[in-house]
Amino acid sequence: MQPFYLVLGILELLLGIIIYRLLKNESNQGRVVMKKLAIRQQLRRVTILVSMLLFPITMNYFSPYVIIDGASQGIINGSLIMFGLMFFSALFLGRLWCAWGCPAAGLLEMWFGVNNKPARGGRFNWIKWGIWFPWLGIIAITAIAAGGYRTVNFFHLTDNGISVTQLINYVIYYIVIGTFTILSLWFGRRAGCHYICWMSPFMILGRSLRNLFKWPALRLEAEPAKCADCQQCARTCPMSLEVNQMVKQNAMENSECILCGNCVDGCAKKAIHYTFKAG
Repeated sequence: MQPFYLVLGILELLLGIIIYRLLKNESNQGRVVMKKLAIRQQLRRVTILVSMLLFPITMNYFSPYVIIDGASQGIINGSLIMFGLMFFSALFLGRLWCAWGCPAAGLLEMWFGVNNKPARGGRFNWIKWGIWFPWLGIIAITAIAAGGYRTVNFFHLTDNGISVTQLINYVIYYIVIGTFTILSLWFGRRAGCHYICWMSPFMILGRSLRNLFKWPALRLEAEPAKCADCQQCARTCPMSLEVNQMVKQNAMENSECILCGNCVDGCAKKAIHYTFKAG
């Protein structure tokens, strides 16, 4: 089987090169343009590219199945811990993980170079909740049936911490990659984040709790008087938000905002900026 894994390793390297070239091409063509591609955005793209390339190692730490398998054996596993950390981080950082750390981010933003049309939001964003609530119910029922959680094994169902080590793991890996790719190519920018992501609800709920109690947290702030209505912020938003309307209404809070900073770095009038405060 070693030649098989060598071939798959080469495919991973080629995928990384393709991602890099498409992201670079996208910037050069001005599809996600900032006069100077801000250092912050360069750094963000590097981190999501690295996270994507590490996905064969980290896949089980974000797996919606491994958490169920762990629950059936009373094991607090890596994905349960990671999802918990996403929820608690959202209390202060919103959905920053989606922009800076998510393995799918590098893949999905790569496809901007192929299909950069905005993904439809609104009621379609609720599809992921139709997935998330039943899934969470299955986890809870499974854990209760197993007598509750009794042990902690962060590396559950990994081989020395590595997720993809067998043929079946590769099949699952490419099913995940293929599903998110098809959604992006068919529906537009980061469509998978809107429609099927099982991780985002943890952060949306954490963010909602933060807003309820008005805790100080990282957020965007607008100065409508500076807005030239060029709509550059909306064109560069990877989550297809109508950012220019949010700015003009001075209402920057949106559950689908991932705080990537594209609108901050792309605004020539500096009408949008980060802030860390209650609101």
